[in-house]
Amino acid sequence: MVKSFRQQLKKEELSDNTITAYLYAVEDFGKKYSSFNRKNLLLYKAEQIEQFKPKTVNLRIQALNKYLVFIGKPRLRLKSLKIQQRTYLENVISNADYQYLKAKLKSEGEEVWYFLIRFLGATGARVSELVQFKAEHIRAGYLDLYTKGGKVRRIFIPRELCLEARGWLLRSGLESGHLFLDKHGRPIRPRAIRHKLQRFARQWGINAKVMHPHSFRHRYAKNFLEVFNDIALLADLMGHESIETTRIYLRRTASEQQAIVDKVITW
Repeated sequence: MVKSFRQQLKKEELSDNTITAYLYAVEDFGKKYSSFNRKNLLLYKAEQIEQFKPKTVNLRIQALNKYLVFIGKPRLRLKSLKIQQRTYLENVISNADYQYLKAKLKSEGEEVWYFLIRFLGATGARVSELVQFKAEHIRAGYLDLYTKGGKVRRIFIPRELCLEARGWLLRSGLESGHLFLDKHGRPIRPRAIRHKLQRFARQWGINAKVMHPHSFRHRYAKNFLEVFNDIALLADLMGHESIETTRIYLRRTASEQQAIVDKVITW
């Protein structure tokens, strides 16, 4: 049944990460409970609430609800948790730390990782998209991705980054193929990127909470709006289906809010 569910998710053109997360939730439930009934589903939900953050719990609930529809039991669907929205952005690398990290990578001769960070911060790519960049895309100046519904999302590579990356390609003798490879010559995995970022955080005293791939996507969005305040264009560039998702970047980080409060409130 799970195999058929996987095929259905692929037909719906869900991302590989989403499919993996959905299948994990269904298989995890199956290991703990023998059947899908109201009692077992509520027990599983309670167990998840005790162990994980609301966002993770809701992902598992979403997965189970989709599976319940698939097996013809839609009436058993679970309610998602209400998540209180914060009035500030969390865990976004500061511009100062972003510049510091790039400078350290360059001075330490970590050229591959320097460009990996540059591509994250200057294109707004998700980590799953980042690993798809090839030398050919640098020459073209963009990467086209095909999304749900046959739509095409274009990730632009800024001219300055293209010029700098072309020099890197010449030095490394890379004429074609993926830019970011592991030691076996295969496209590097997102998990390996996350682990390396944590190592850099420890090595150079950067807050580990902001050293994750998505943090640089946040940085891209924040920097873009500070220079060119067009949220509709930013939504398109980031591949958001709804502009409401993009509005979060109009908020300031907690540290930015603190700095403003310290400066403004003198009474």
